[in-house]
Amino acid sequence: MTTRITRFDPLRDMITLRQAVDRMLDDTFARGSETRGTGAWLLPMDAFITEDAIVIQADVPGIAPDELDITLEGDTLTIRGEIVRSEEDNRKYVVLERPTGRFERTLNINTPIDHDRVDATFEHGVLTLTLPKAEAVKPRQIKIKSG
Repeated sequence: MTTRITRFDPLRDMITLRQAVDRMLDDTFARGSETRGTGAWLLPMDAFITEDAIVIQADVPGIAPDELDITLEGDTLTIRGEIVRSEEDNRKYVVLERPTGRFERTLNINTPIDHDRVDATFEHGVLTLTLPKAEAVKPRQIKIKSG
């Protein structure tokens, strides 16, 4: 029985930055997008704050507005839907990157929202949600009384 001792070489076990990026891109395109335990991919979105509202925009191409399920319960906003690809058995894809299947995104909104004035618009495959801030949290100018 022969025992081999190998000297520790940290460079041997390191991967290059290019290999790491290639692996990350391969994983992303193989799945179509990130998932979070539900089997649904996370809907990518942008969110920004104005003085009066929180605005959320999400790209959902290939889906009709009535196929989206949007709920605001308390401070939890959830957007769900499903993009279905037509099934054609004779297709042999060379590149298949557009996500399909169920998607979902849940956000906790830490600002009180005026639920009665929430607005949702859908144009050119972009969903825009405008969540107006409740009057109680809007900044107010306080006048100082003299005397």
